[in-house]
Amino acid sequence: MPSRRDFLGQTAWAGATLGAARLFAWTTGSASAASRLDALARTAPTARFWTSLSKAGANCAACHVATPRAGVQPNHPAGLVQCLLCAQHCAIPAGESGRCRGRINVAGELKSLVYGRPVSVHVDPIEKKPFYHFLPGVTAFSFGTAGCPLSCQFCQNWELSQSAPEDHDVEFLAPARIVDSAAAQSAPVIAFTYNEATVFAEYLLDVARAARPRGVRSVLVSCGFMSEAPLAEMCDVLAAIKIDLKGFSDDFYHRVSGAALAPVLRSIKQIHKRGVHLEIVNLVVPTLNDSEPLLSGLADWLMSELGPEVPIHFTRFHPDYKLLNLPPTPVATLERARDIAMGKGIQYAYVGNVPGHPGNDTYCPQCRQVVIRRAGFFVAENKIANGRCRNCQHKIAGVWS
Repeated sequence: MPSRRDFLGQTAWAGATLGAARLFAWTTGSASAASRLDALARTAPTARFWTSLSKAGANCAACHVATPRAGVQPNHPAGLVQCLLCAQHCAIPAGESGRCRGRINVAGELKSLVYGRPVSVHVDPIEKKPFYHFLPGVTAFSFGTAGCPLSCQFCQNWELSQSAPEDHDVEFLAPARIVDSAAAQSAPVIAFTYNEATVFAEYLLDVARAARPRGVRSVLVSCGFMSEAPLAEMCDVLAAIKIDLKGFSDDFYHRVSGAALAPVLRSIKQIHKRGVHLEIVNLVVPTLNDSEPLLSGLADWLMSELGPEVPIHFTRFHPDYKLLNLPPTPVATLERARDIAMGKGIQYAYVGNVPGHPGNDTYCPQCRQVVIRRAGFFVAENKIANGRCRNCQHKIAGVWS
């Protein structure tokens, strides 16, 4: 298969909106990418959520997981910075980028290469994120940048997530312009999505804060691999968060995603505790995370930590990126995952990426009548009134207005 750079050199990507329909296109070559990186590094704003030897002072715990032993002097290369944004906690030498590729050390100062530089912009149904219990039927002004702290072998947006900011020649868009564009499209929601939005946390926070006074709500689609302090600020400004819980196994995270499970579970609990609307997605990948013990363990954890009302979407895998050798997830596997979850007491479990499947619909936990019927990513029928089932008046968990 072609390399990332070859692919981007051959491809133009289309996105919608910024007042009118708009085409985002770029070409990539080593010289142009290098010159763009130089220009980006010179003009990029200073990032947040990082430290350095000079900033940390005598507080070794600001950088080190374990405090150095007495009498042992750590070797700190000149200009080294520690990124504190995601759970990778990259130590970044001067002139280098972190693992996400979105943040660069310029002379001992960490800068955001992706602030104000969305690569993909579209208007989507909120159900596509997927959010099934948050404002059903509305549209979401959706955008993402380059970069991701993970390297999932099954990533379906790898052209963005595994690219670098200098691969894309895009216009700078201030937060106010994003909000203006959402309003021009009559979109009541802005969604941070497509790549891992933690990468552009500073931009996310500024956009969400600019959107709130105008009555536009902001939602996040995330892998959940962020640190606690940035997530706390995100919870202050976000109306809903969807977390991809990629599998209930630390080994799976290490082998397939280049990450770890524990930080994701911590993030999920932190979001739930803050009371932000939360939905969970588990992409079920044949032979890798679809065993009964893993699915059962995931459902047990969700019940014990979140309770029965947080929606869980078991989503169908399609071969992509580096996992072209695996088949699509059998529908029976998704049905089994849903049955396991509901058997544990989870009230809202879904089958995802299988259009027309009854597991796409929302059922009242009390009378078992369909309260939201979906056709693909669109709402065909809504029988929820004032947050309750119209048939039996049972309260349906979610944000409905």
